[in-house]
Amino acid sequence: MKKLSGRSQRWLKSVHLLFAAVWTSSAIALIAMQTGLHASGGGELYGMLRAAKFIDDFLIIPGAIGSLLTGLIYSIWTNWGFFRHRWITVKWVINVGGILFGTFFLGVWLNSLPPLAEQLGLDALADPLFIRNRMLNLVFGGIQMLSLIFALVISVIKPWSRR
Repeated sequence: MKKLSGRSQRWLKSVHLLFAAVWTSSAIALIAMQTGLHASGGGELYGMLRAAKFIDDFLIIPGAIGSLLTGLIYSIWTNWGFFRHRWITVKWVINVGGILFGTFFLGVWLNSLPPLAEQLGLDALADPLFIRNRMLNLVFGGIQMLSLIFALVISVIKPWSRR
């Protein structure tokens, strides 16, 4: 299979870094928003949670999918491969695991919050389902955010020897 030229690889790297930066910085913003969730009214609470959902839908999801697809292109059409270096394998686990966990858990928990805030107003802050889903999102979203930061760090320092 024909490999990408050096110039094409530089463009691919730029796009890959852009998607990774969008995913990671949006995850940081989402955790920061939910950590500092202090509303003076039900409408404000609903608006804050709709903003969080917007970040998830229009920044995190495209950033994650873009990272996955550009990583796939990297692995297939360059000499980096899927498992040539341990740090690449770790990045694949973080990327695919993050997308799956985000799709089936984090997104579901986050998506449940705005309707509760819209229906209950500030009383949502005392609702057991709201409290549970918000805490799960904060804890596991925080873990995912840290794993994304770790993936960025190992992309730069490229630790561990070849397999």
